[in-house]
Amino acid sequence: MKTTQERIEDLRHRHEQARTIDPRAAEKQHARGKMTARERIDALLDPGSFVELDAFAVHRTHAFGMDKRQPLGDGVITGHGTVDGRPICIFSQDFTVFGGSLGEVFAEKICKVMDLSLRMGVPCIGLNDSGGARIQEGVVSLGGYAEIFYRNVMASGVVPQISLIAGPCAGGAVYSPAMTDFIMMVKGTSQMFITGPDVIKAVTNEDVGFEELGGAMTHNTRSGVAHFAVDDESAAYAQMRDLLSFLPSNNLEDPPYIAPEDDPERKDPELQTIIPNSAKKPYDMSQVIEAVVDDGIFLEVQPFWARNISIGFARLDGHVVGVVANQPLHQAGTLDIDSSVKGARFVRFCDAFNIPLITFVDVPGFMPGIQQEYGGIIRHGAKLLYAYCEATVPKLTVITRKAYGGAYDVMASKHIRADFNFAWPTAEIAVMGVDAAVRIIFRKELAEAQDPAARLQELADDYQNRFANPYVAAERGYIDAVIEPQETRPSLIRALHFARTKRQTLPSRKHGNIPL
Repeated sequence: MKTTQERIEDLRHRHEQARTIDPRAAEKQHARGKMTARERIDALLDPGSFVELDAFAVHRTHAFGMDKRQPLGDGVITGHGTVDGRPICIFSQDFTVFGGSLGEVFAEKICKVMDLSLRMGVPCIGLNDSGGARIQEGVVSLGGYAEIFYRNVMASGVVPQISLIAGPCAGGAVYSPAMTDFIMMVKGTSQMFITGPDVIKAVTNEDVGFEELGGAMTHNTRSGVAHFAVDDESAAYAQMRDLLSFLPSNNLEDPPYIAPEDDPERKDPELQTIIPNSAKKPYDMSQVIEAVVDDGIFLEVQPFWARNISIGFARLDGHVVGVVANQPLHQAGTLDIDSSVKGARFVRFCDAFNIPLITFVDVPGFMPGIQQEYGGIIRHGAKLLYAYCEATVPKLTVITRKAYGGAYDVMASKHIRADFNFAWPTAEIAVMGVDAAVRIIFRKELAEAQDPAARLQELADDYQNRFANPYVAAERGYIDAVIEPQETRPSLIRALHFARTKRQTLPSRKHGNIPL
């Protein structure tokens, strides 16, 4: 019989085994520009805070000679720790063990830490680097994926879920990250795709490389699947810590408050002249956002996709806010399919996690075109409308310039229950642009005019003065106040403080039927 000391030594040996990685395998990871699974955890968490779970778990498979190799941990490291002192749950897939492939025990470990995250009300972070399902375990591995997917859905809107794609992520493995709130990808080393280049070549005869098919910039610029692209893993963990600093731990808490150093009454005179005299000239809405928020800090989400709308996190007088803004620099800030989906998902995230919404409006309408109509702009545009209507967090709106047609309604108008709506004197709230409106209203008169161009200008000037301004809407209470641009920050802060006690209850129902 072993003595107590021998048993303790045995325990220490097992712990050492679980923590040990084959130097050659680690070297291969580093040669690919990737960290090992434990290095990743250490890079993200506060030093010394990680508590590992299930370090001694091993797979139960005997087929194909698998019983001859049973590494401790089974290819995924799970546990909990802290980021900036706040607790999180985490799993880190280990590509050096069976290529990070997911089997029964691997899945059980992830499910256990996801359950813990939900039970304790803390964010769940997944570091993904896996070759996919473990073929030797067959349908059991597929069942493991489905168990994870189910937990992603149960945790959605309850605790923040963040995925880092730090290597390959293929087939069914992509659906767990896809159901998390934010996906980060590392340029050059991470890929996501349902089917790889070889299968695509065999089925559709299309030639495509791994990076072009599912690399970081593909999913950050073209598909909109990912939310952040970083140059290397170190940057990914810095970005993740920054993101977490804006998020509450769960849906029952408020986002972290940081005592501000920026004066809440600060006015920025540069905003007075940021709107060009010509309505056809663009300007950078990000300059408006940065001039208004605390210390000019705006963490933009999905900055490379659907650039005609900007979304992201900032603070006003120390309180976290979600920002949604039309961006006139891209497609004149019109709403199209992609920007509607981008905005809608972000609005719903903010509403789920008690983050007030600030909306900056300069929108000439929805994008016209055959492809937009065939692609379902009606259905996709309705997603953004639905999201704003459903949101019960404080909603504050600033119309800087154009607010035309149905897009005016959609962008957090008073009619869909925004709490405070402000407009700059440069705002134009109308059914459509001045020229288009005049050409329709006065079609016959313009056709008969001796000098159509001069008459058009005359009628347009009159229409502009009478209708294309914020005052008609202000007269009806659709705008709560017309403010000087430099008053935007103090006006929003006062409104935000007042709205923090907002109470709104939606009708009792199982759930709505958003036009997906």
